[in-house]
Amino acid sequence: MSKRKKHDLQWIKETLELKEDHNWKSTPGTRIFVAGRGAVRFDVPEDWYFEPDEKSFRFLDKKPPNDDCRLEVSYNLLPPADWTDFPLVPLLKKLVREDERKPIEQGEIIKLKRQTARVVWTQFKFIDPQENREAYSRICIGLGSGVQCLITFDYWVDDAERLTPVWDTVMNSLVLGLYISDPRTGFALPD
Repeated sequence: MSKRKKHDLQWIKETLELKEDHNWKSTPGTRIFVAGRGAVRFDVPEDWYFEPDEKSFRFLDKKPPNDDCRLEVSYNLLPPADWTDFPLVPLLKKLVREDERKPIEQGEIIKLKRQTARVVWTQFKFIDPQENREAYSRICIGLGSGVQCLITFDYWVDDAERLTPVWDTVMNSLVLGLYISDPRTGFALPD
């Protein structure tokens, strides 16, 4: 591990004791991931390996190099504007079309509507060049409450049955822009 000076750190991981009457709720077998005090929130398997990067966060089913999948999320805080007509579907199609892994098969685009967010996602199949093995990539773009997120999930085709429920949990629990005043309680800040 390389040494970094204190002022170079981008992310700080902090573990806090929850209050007895906390409001956090997650799917059984998962833990809640929250970035930016609530800019992005979703549930991930409780035993997955967490790895922050400079501009994103990764979750892996096992510690590298023994991992078989990678779930990664990044987000941006948007300037105040009306984002309701931002073309998410064309942007998602463009991301897939321009993916350097050269998709060999693409699924339909799924649209999800949340209280304050629009979410679109799709899946494509590609051949991993290093392992010469079929893999899936799922890409999600979420937009709402002044937050834009990108979530990707790469895994082997052979592991689809085991890992598709992980994606479903992430999509079902995804919340954007619900800021938490005190992480020990899990209560959101009022709008």
